[in-house]
Amino acid sequence: MTHNYSTLTLGVALHAALLSGTALAAATADEIAELGKSRTCVGALKAGNAAGTIPPWSGKWLGAPEHVNFQGTGNHPVDPYPDDQPLFVITAQNMAQYVGQLSAGQKALFTKYQQSFQMPIYESRRDFRFPDSVCEATRKNAQSAKQVDDGEGVEATTGGILFPFPRNGLELLWTSSIFTYRPWTEELISDNAYVLDNGNINWGRVKSRNLAPHLKPGTQAATEGQSSYYLNETLLPERDRGEINTGMEFWNHSREPRQSWRYDPGTRRVRQSPEYGYDMSFPGTGGSITVDEVRIFNGSPKRYNWEIVGQQEMYIPYNSYRLHSSDISYDDLLTPGHANPKHMRYELHRVWVLEGNLKQDYRHIYGKRRMYIDEDTWFMVMADNYDARGGLWRTSMLNYFYAYEAQTWQAGVGFYHDLQAGSYLAFNLINEQPKGYMLNRGTLNDRDFGPQAARRAGL
Repeated sequence: MTHNYSTLTLGVALHAALLSGTALAAATADEIAELGKSRTCVGALKAGNAAGTIPPWSGKWLGAPEHVNFQGTGNHPVDPYPDDQPLFVITAQNMAQYVGQLSAGQKALFTKYQQSFQMPIYESRRDFRFPDSVCEATRKNAQSAKQVDDGEGVEATTGGILFPFPRNGLELLWTSSIFTYRPWTEELISDNAYVLDNGNINWGRVKSRNLAPHLKPGTQAATEGQSSYYLNETLLPERDRGEINTGMEFWNHSREPRQSWRYDPGTRRVRQSPEYGYDMSFPGTGGSITVDEVRIFNGSPKRYNWEIVGQQEMYIPYNSYRLHSSDISYDDLLTPGHANPKHMRYELHRVWVLEGNLKQDYRHIYGKRRMYIDEDTWFMVMADNYDARGGLWRTSMLNYFYAYEAQTWQAGVGFYHDLQAGSYLAFNLINEQPKGYMLNRGTLNDRDFGPQAARRAGL
């Protein structure tokens, strides 16, 4: 059931602000006082639900628990709950019992794949926490963070959560997509599998590097200059091998838009890629996802009107350690229509529901986007994307796990379903790669990105 904010104890002032469309500049003193008490230090309700199906937040682990034998970054994730078994399984036949906790996209998958799509439901776990430095920066932001330039930029303290008490859609969007607390360096080689409706697979492979200096543990700074850097080198398919896309992001999309460059191995030239983002096709995915839906949403929010719909208890992918195991082959995982359900893990959690509707004077292949954000981590975990006529077109699920070495959550494989074509993209697979995600090694700097870095890598 979707609740309004007054029933979720976010305060009468917040409820009034939402109704009027007015954004309040900062959290109230009473709200801030609850951080670390009735709420986690980043704003989630510590209490479980009345039914007992969502437990109280424990936050008992920071980094690897004592019972986990984790060999360090670059290794595949190790499940801290190895003995967990599904409590029950949702199928197309019993879906009606759980319809209030399912997204439109999940219900569409049950309808389309009645004999094969299932959701194994596990015990909900809320055991990991952020470092104390994240709590400190979050408290500062609750007091003083603000949007500028019609929500195209923010002025805040890095190293924490941006708006632990979001007042409007743009505040929630910034908090959950642009200003998350994630690993500050990320390096990996991953596989992308575009699974067609007949089960055939078109393969891609990418070597990726990502850097967000402001997320180096313990760092707190003003939101000035570059916020992050990326470089993606295509390894497969062969026809695109050697293509490189690189760029940098800034804290204000209006004053300093994303800068991007592309290295073409055919001409051995680097060219700037103006307006890289939005609904451009993400390289190497066969047009199955747009640039701005990697990790559900990224980049400038300006093409949509954003609205907080409410909060809801939902079954979402969670604690997805086993899904990334090197013991699972792609042949076993990538079944026609959807990933093999036996490798998935869903849990019941409270999520924020955010909706974006395309502005009248802008274009995008998606007319409406509805996103689901986990309240404990502030990460986007699912999305339903609608076409210009209002029909549900694509639905996506991102599988996170807590990365012990980074003391935060890591985005794992994303499943992006095209409900009309019957195909799906498995994005950022690592199961058959010799190494997993290499996080927080601190070996990257700004010279590893940009046009000169693309030229060096290409040559």
